[in-house]
Amino acid sequence: MNLLRRLRDLCDAFNAHDLDLIMTYFAEDCILEMPRGRDPWGSRLEGKTKVREALASRFQGLPDVTYNNAEHFVDEASGTGISRWTLMGTSVTGTKTEVQGCDLYTFRNGQVIRKDSYWKIVE
Repeated sequence: MNLLRRLRDLCDAFNAHDLDLIMTYFAEDCILEMPRGRDPWGSRLEGKTKVREALASRFQGLPDVTYNNAEHFVDEASGTGISRWTLMGTSVTGTKTEVQGCDLYTFRNGQVIRKDSYWKIVE
């Protein structure tokens, strides 16, 4: 499995806001950890249905969100990858966001079983 190609294609799907395509990359038992939340890990969503709902919410909250200047790194042997990017978007209330971040991925049989997201805090 070419995980580097999968990360590039997944980033393209995120930039296209193609939620159906995005979800084809995720396993049924996937986990998504978002940067914000009440716990040290942010918020954790488990299972494909919950992950899809969270990603749909991201697209609703930042309808023009894009992940720019993306760089992807993988370790095929361990089934892990990192995507580093600059998130840009405007909220539905008009607030502009530009922040660097990364996603730490774990794969099983070419599908994402964990996506752990981090953003810089802009003050």
